[in-house]
Amino acid sequence: MTDRVILHCDCNGFFASVETLLDPTLADVPMAVTGDPNSRHGIILAKNEKAKAFGIQTAETIYSAKQKCPQLVCVLSHHRKYEEISQKVNQIYLDYTDLVDPFGIDESFLDVTGSMKLFGCTPKELADRIRARVKREIGITISVGVSFCRVFAKLGSDYKKPDATTVIDRENYKEVAFPLPVSALLFAGRRTTEALRSLGILTIGQLAGADRALLVARLGEMGDTLWRYANGLDNEPVHSFYDRPAPKSVGNGMTFRRDISGESEIRSGVMTLCDSVAARLRQEDRKATVVQVQIKTPDFRVVQRQCTLKRATWLRADLISNAMALIRAAVGYGTAIRTLTITAAGLVPPGETEEQLDIFNLAPEEPSKQEAVEDALAEIHRKYGKGSITLGLYENPEIGTGKHHKGHG
Repeated sequence: MTDRVILHCDCNGFFASVETLLDPTLADVPMAVTGDPNSRHGIILAKNEKAKAFGIQTAETIYSAKQKCPQLVCVLSHHRKYEEISQKVNQIYLDYTDLVDPFGIDESFLDVTGSMKLFGCTPKELADRIRARVKREIGITISVGVSFCRVFAKLGSDYKKPDATTVIDRENYKEVAFPLPVSALLFAGRRTTEALRSLGILTIGQLAGADRALLVARLGEMGDTLWRYANGLDNEPVHSFYDRPAPKSVGNGMTFRRDISGESEIRSGVMTLCDSVAARLRQEDRKATVVQVQIKTPDFRVVQRQCTLKRATWLRADLISNAMALIRAAVGYGTAIRTLTITAAGLVPPGETEEQLDIFNLAPEEPSKQEAVEDALAEIHRKYGKGSITLGLYENPEIGTGKHHKGHG
């Protein structure tokens, strides 16, 4: 049986790369994409290579980043532009196969097994062609992993950056993948990595050679999954770009460089996450009937809460206010937060919902007006950039004034 040919294409420093398209002078300075650049509590969303050289990390505060690099240039995020560029990049991928499966806004898996004979080249040469086209036509760079399964293809795209192709095939996968740390493997999170470390398993090679039954006993189904991944036994298909099922939920999470606490810091993180979730809801043409938060404290205690909304929404104002209220009710604003995830669930098409009672009663009294405002704001941002106009959150007695941080409109 012939091996599949799977590509994983990853846009390099995507947010920062798009910002440099908008303002080419940013290529010459250490730059970071942030929340509010005038707030010391704003968060680094992305950075360019020059900023990375100063040790600046994604999700640390602007204040901390500027301690490392006082000349750091902070720019506001333009999520609509990121979506636009993402769509253009995927359209290039679709010239090579319809089996294009986006994995976030800046990554996609491609299965080119059935189309290789059309191009008269090796898989690596095809990957290089795609990289060259994206650079020439879009103006950003991508890294591509080439392999016989999704997991090793993703390892390949991470292996060498920026603007590189790495092949991990049957002949070299042990040489390339096995020395890598377990944390490099898809879905091997911090807690799982620590559990494996307690078993003396530090590398992918050690995981591949470990006792499968022991891994299942210690880690359950995830132990078996990771053992299969380490051994290249990943048969998950790459779905067609046109046949993807409608999402049941849309979420975004962030592990902070340092623990955050206090209403101001927490709100900054919430607004950043909700900006992304709201944009994705509009992109998927779905509204949420449920808002969920998951909070991880520094001692790795996980707290989850959710509420059912009075009416379906894709408004960022609704997501922010409900998420803040859930956090306050769950742990309070004084509790340190290591990781925060906000999810919009119970998704329905616009216009196909019934009103339900909201336990916090946080939706604006006139949602049609709020929606019109956010629709208009999104269009202004699309044309003129996110910094061109800002939006304040409506005041709610349940969570304080809800004062908006500039630039998160």
